[in-house]
Parts: sequence; C-alpha cells; structure tokens
Amino acid sequence: MFGYWDYLLFLLPALVLGLVAQYLVKSRYKKFSRVASKLGLTGAEAAKLVLSRGGVFNVGIGRVAGELTDHYDPKRNIIALSAGVHDSRSIAAIGVAAHEAGHALQYAENYSPIKLRMALVPVCNIGSMLGPILIVIGCVMSYAASEASAELGFIIYAIGIALFSAVALFQLVTLPVELNASKRALVALESGGVLDGDELSGAKKVLTAAALTYVAALVSAILQVLYYASRFRPRD
Repeated sequence: MFGYWDYLLFLLPALVLGLVAQYLVKSRYKKFSRVASKLGLTGAEAAKLVLSRGGVFNVGIGRVAGELTDHYDPKRNIIALSAGVHDSRSIAAIGVAAHEAGHALQYAENYSPIKLRMALVPVCNIGSMLGPILIVIGCVMSYAASEASAELGFIIYAIGIALFSAVALFQLVTLPVELNASKRALVALESGGVLDGDELSGAKKVLTAAALTYVAALVSAILQVLYYASRFRPRD
C-alpha cells in the first residue's frame, strides 16, 4: 500500500525543483519589472510587434485580472495580459507579452506540438481525475479473498497508471511548446529592435525561469507515475 512519507520523499526532487522555479519566476519578474526598456514599448505594443513580424494581424489583445495570469486564448483568439504586463514598459512585461504572442504564432502556423497538446487536454483531464481513483480501487481489490478479484484489481490498477501517465505525456509535450514560444519571442524582440544587449538578457532570464516551472511539472508527473508503478505488489 501507499505511505504518506514515502510518497513525499519520492517526490522530494520535484518539490524542491518546483519551489526553486517559483522563487526564480517571482524574483526575476520583480527585478526586471523595475527596469524600463529603452524603446519604451508597453507589453501590449510588444505583443503586437511580435505578431506583425510573424505575419499575424487578426489576434486581439486584452486585459485579465491578477498577476502573471497572462495567456493566449485560442478559442477567442486573444492574448490576455495582466495589468502589470499590458500597460507596463518594463523588460519583464515585454518578455512575458512577447511569449504569449509566440503562442498565438504557433496556433496561426498550426505548429504540430501545440496541436498535439490540445488533443491531449481531454485525455489529461480524464487521466488526472480517474487515474488515482482506479489505482486505489485496483490496489484494494488485489488484496481481496477471491483470486479473480485480485486479478481484476491488477488490471484496474494498470489502467489507472496508464491513465495517469497521460498527465506526464501532456507535460512532456508542453515543455517544447513553451520553449518554442519563448524562442519566437526573443528572436522577434531582438530582430525588431525592441530589446538589445542587457535588456534582451533580462527578458531571457524571466522566460527561462518560467520554463523551469514546466520542467518541474514534468518531473513531478513522471515521479508520480514511477511511484505508483513501483509500489504495487500483486498478492502472491
């Protein structure tokens, strides 16, 4: 069966990596939010520039509440920027806004990995909800008095692990999508003359820290799958 402390120790590397990633995101965003760009574009203006350089002109740019809640909504075809990014002229704001514009470019170009990620969303949702439930049910049934029930429990347990593995697969696909969006953003910002030198380096540091959160999520998902797979002991 499962032990709470065993579970925490098994996931400790992912937990530490996640905490480090969150610290870097907040500290770097805070630091470079205080540094205004020389050109003086706002985050919204920088996003428009990245879109235009990619030949995309039909994407809207709006506001969303909160901090670091910025995202691209493919259903509404709009880049939603937080107030601290939309109107700010800081290096951090420009980097974040350009990154979201990078996602818009991916959808406009039918970038294969992002299409795969969208296809995995419903599977991931089902896996994250049903996977753990089936794992527990399968584990309990494996200790049933009936041999047939025990064998069925093993099958249910295996299905639970397979479903939960969809979460890890989703995170695996998400990482290159995020890295590609940041790459598109930085290339456009440099070639468009929006940021240069130390400014570009600062924006890259913010986006790199953000990418590390996705690495942490991937490591966590993989370790959880490995934990569940390693802890199951069929009845002799």
